[in-house]
Amino acid sequence: MNSTRALRSTNQSLDGWFRWVKPMHSHSDVSAPLMTLSFDVEEHYRIEAASGIDVDLKLQGDYRERMRLVTEWILEQLHEREILATFFVLGQIAESNPKLVRSIADAGHEVACHGWDHRRILTMDRPMFWEDIRRSKDALEQASGSRVVGYRAPTFSIVRRTAWAIDVLAEAGMSYDSSIYPIRHDRYGVPDAPQHPFVVRGVEREILEIPPATLRMGRLNIPVGGGGYFRLLPYPVTRLALSLSRRDHRCRASMMYFHPWEFDPGQPSLPLGGASRFRTYHGIGRGRRRLARLMSEFSFIRGVDLASQLVANSDDLPRFSLTR
Repeated sequence: MNSTRALRSTNQSLDGWFRWVKPMHSHSDVSAPLMTLSFDVEEHYRIEAASGIDVDLKLQGDYRERMRLVTEWILEQLHEREILATFFVLGQIAESNPKLVRSIADAGHEVACHGWDHRRILTMDRPMFWEDIRRSKDALEQASGSRVVGYRAPTFSIVRRTAWAIDVLAEAGMSYDSSIYPIRHDRYGVPDAPQHPFVVRGVEREILEIPPATLRMGRLNIPVGGGGYFRLLPYPVTRLALSLSRRDHRCRASMMYFHPWEFDPGQPSLPLGGASRFRTYHGIGRGRRRLARLMSEFSFIRGVDLASQLVANSDDLPRFSLTR
């Protein structure tokens, strides 16, 4: 059995196995956990797997236009379902296409920061990161007409080695961060970080952290928060993780994340090899169907609204230090 058939078979089996998990259909379900649907708005060629690939200017322009079109499609889907989401946008996109950023804000969604040009924090020192935040935050606020208070690091690059980045975010006036993935991964992750929202301490300062969703299996956190995991894992696994959070009074909050290019099956493929190609492109053809299913089964609020509610009860949140 090839890998595609194996995944399909597993999906069908788990769909029956997890049928006891009841999804939430109503957007007014008061017992539902607080969940945020978020999108990292960046051109496809900026992904970390393509960091060593020379992409010519014409193809970059093609990806830029496709990113715009798919982002507008996402906005249409959210409007039809009356869902408000959070868009973590690159500062360069706010500079080159302020109209797109304004349309996100005008639709009632949150515009948050994803850095200037998708450089990982691991490649910067503290002054460079401060300038990256200042420049991107300013461009996003000018384009959106609203204050930017949320941040997500490119490739989840806030890890123990970059604990000082938490101090910079706090100093820059960010209300929350969503960059720490409590998993083991070859490119990112802080596996011993709390699975649910917590207050993270850098070297000297603290900020609210809202990590992407995970499913606890024994001693491991299985990533289910979005991206490739949403495409590669059977959908019932995602549904199980989000539904179980409804029963967990310690968290009652989850974050999902996606990229516009994940809903563009017709885009030109980058010359990736091996595992990178599989992780990047497998399952893209079903991305739009799965997103529609997710939006129909669960309720969502913006990250800034989730953060506001969590901060109001921050004394009840766990504390975690990146320097220990």
